[in-house]
Amino acid sequence: MNLTGGIVLFAVIWFLVFYIVLQIRPGSQAEAGEVTPGTPASAPTDAKILRKAKITTLVTIVLWSVIAGIILSGWITIHDLDWFGRLNPPAPASN
Repeated sequence: MNLTGGIVLFAVIWFLVFYIVLQIRPGSQAEAGEVTPGTPASAPTDAKILRKAKITTLVTIVLWSVIAGIILSGWITIHDLDWFGRLNPPAPASN
C-alpha cells in the first residue's frame, strides 16, 4: 500500500464511521419542543457535529491502524480474496 492508498483507505473508513456516529443520539426539534417555522419537526436541534467529527477521527485512527497493519504485514493479500480465480487464471489444458 502506498501513500495514496493509505489516504484513500483513511477517508473511506472516516466517512463510514461518520455516518454511523451521526445516528447516535440525534435529538429532533419535536423532542426538544421547539420547532422552527419552515422546518420539519424531525429536523435535528443540536447535532454537535464537531464533537462527532472528533470521535469519528479517533475511531478511524484505530481502525485504520489495524487494517493498514494487516495489509502491510501481508497477512491477508489480494490473492487471498480472489475467490473466483481471476488473478491467476489456470494454465491452458494441453492436448
